[in-house]
Amino acid sequence: MIIGIHALAAFKRPRTGVEEYTYQLIKHLTMLEGAKRHRFVLYTNQTDQSFNQDQIRHLKWPFPMWTQIRLGLEMILKKPDLLFIPAHVLPLIHPKKSVVVIHGLEYEYCPEMYPKKHLKYLRWSTKYAVEHAQKIIAVSQNTRDDLISLYRADPDKIAMIHHGFSINRKAKKKKFGWPYILFLSRLETKKNVHGLIKTFNFLKERYQIPHKLVLAGPFGFGFEGNKSDQIVTTGYISRDQKWSLLKGADMFILPSFYEGFGLPILEAQAAGVPVITSNLSSMPEVAGSGALLINPRDTSQMSEAIYKLIKSDKIKRDLIEKGYQNIKRFSWQKCARETLNLLNDL
Repeated sequence: MIIGIHALAAFKRPRTGVEEYTYQLIKHLTMLEGAKRHRFVLYTNQTDQSFNQDQIRHLKWPFPMWTQIRLGLEMILKKPDLLFIPAHVLPLIHPKKSVVVIHGLEYEYCPEMYPKKHLKYLRWSTKYAVEHAQKIIAVSQNTRDDLISLYRADPDKIAMIHHGFSINRKAKKKKFGWPYILFLSRLETKKNVHGLIKTFNFLKERYQIPHKLVLAGPFGFGFEGNKSDQIVTTGYISRDQKWSLLKGADMFILPSFYEGFGLPILEAQAAGVPVITSNLSSMPEVAGSGALLINPRDTSQMSEAIYKLIKSDKIKRDLIEKGYQNIKRFSWQKCARETLNLLNDL
């Protein structure tokens, strides 16, 4: 069977959530023993030497409407047996056997953070994929439930397949000379960065904690930086820098209002760092018992959880051990194997 993959996200640099998922899934999918019976075609308009060049199909076209126009044209000229879309948008012209991955519905819970035209397109493309793809992959049970409740998706049409995660075991701990609390994700309103900063400032004033707050990641919607010398913003960081920061952190916190999956939670657990995260959407599902769960809208609850980890080594050790146990449920190999099994069944 010829399996065509919308691979544009895998070729982007730098890679964040969806890009990392697409890159890792393609790499592990094509390495599976069962994949040898298929021929994979990676549709993209870029180059990357880390992929098998024989699999790449360059479709030159400016990025706007690349999926609908250029990939759609390819579906007319040289249609694969099956089209796999790892990132949300199904072209109007597609083979009957089409599978789309939905990573989350953040825009339904935080619509004010999206431009109106983009929000309209996201809703239309999700509705279209739910109605016309033969199968939908949701990356968490929470996303699956959201698709059913918000888009009236057929439950039998949706498979739940978790992300995997990677770890850099060779990375050395980042040494600042002071302990730090780490946030690692895009700095934007829906990640509740302002609530975290407010909580951190309260802890500094009330308890004079020795920690600084490190906000690692690119700036996003609603965040304009800070002027405190107790809060460090790094901007985008490399993979090696990420793991150094994780391994050196006293704790990791992701107090988002919504996450389709929440990959940094697993990365922090893999790095041996105690985790605090929200009790909303997919975060409890991903964190398992290896995190303190808080209401992200309750800054007093957030500050209590942070202070508890600062004061109790026993709680920290317990969370770290539970985190190590939790990550055993996830791997890119497992994600790829379950994905290939689904494709084979069509």
